[in-house]
Amino acid sequence: MGRKLIIDTDPGVDDAFALALAARSTEVDLVGVTTVFGNVPLEATTENARRLLNRFGRADVPVAAGAERPLVHAQSRSSSVHGADGLSGRSASLAAAERELETADAVSMLVSLLERTDEPVTIAPIGPLTNIALLLAAHPRIRDRIERLVIMGGAIGRGNITAAAEFNVWADPEAARRVLVEERVPVTLVPMDLTRRCAVSTDWLAELAEGNAIGEVLVSLTGDYLDHYRKELGYDGIVLHDAVAVAEAIRPGILETERFPVDVDCSFGPYRGATLLDQRRWTHREANGEPDGPSIEVAVDTDLDGLRKFVLDGIRG
Repeated sequence: MGRKLIIDTDPGVDDAFALALAARSTEVDLVGVTTVFGNVPLEATTENARRLLNRFGRADVPVAAGAERPLVHAQSRSSSVHGADGLSGRSASLAAAERELETADAVSMLVSLLERTDEPVTIAPIGPLTNIALLLAAHPRIRDRIERLVIMGGAIGRGNITAAAEFNVWADPEAARRVLVEERVPVTLVPMDLTRRCAVSTDWLAELAEGNAIGEVLVSLTGDYLDHYRKELGYDGIVLHDAVAVAEAIRPGILETERFPVDVDCSFGPYRGATLLDQRRWTHREANGEPDGPSIEVAVDTDLDGLRKFVLDGIRG
């Protein structure tokens, strides 16, 4: 097997595609999944993750439940994009998981998995960053065990949950700022600007459904999600945000990145949860007497057709 991978997730339709891609990959060893509140409450995201892994034939992968709310301030509203249960009302169509939920919480299991390995582990947080912020705050010595964080979140341009903010960062801006700005772990941020460009059509979904039973199951979960994106995109298709980030976690370099200083707006104004990328050249900042602050790798481009094929082939095995 390839590099070890942990996914921190809040399933979520696009999370389901991301989990399928990782669960069926021969390029990574999926060693654990942790759950967080987000697209739906924690109880539902945890049940969805367990049922999905069971359906993908990966009952060997342990699942631990994490944060049920943001670090500091409760969410002011929720999203209905994924349907009431996170999987377009189809969660119960998946058989109950065979493996019991881990008794350890998400942060405890993350520490255990990271300490147990002889090599650094890639973590792909594809929901709010609360679990990851708690991990790094409570266990600073564990940083060296993390190869990098491949995070789906943020928006360089317009947001989706507000005019300025992308959902995952908006859901817990304080946690996102802790991880993206204040920590020293290598980060690749995969923002909504790029993931939206990687949208797939219903023709792509039909091809996936024809490939095997897993593809058919995934497409069956997209009803509410497709209804939303049909209006958002203006054509029949969906955006696989989280699967794009997991593709980069599986095959580093499939996304093109640039390094930018970054900050997260934690105020209570209209920009709360906005991801602030400083796209000025360093010479401009230097001329203004500004220090060279923290910076991270941000995914800015990819071979769109190649990325779609990678996800399609990966899920089909």
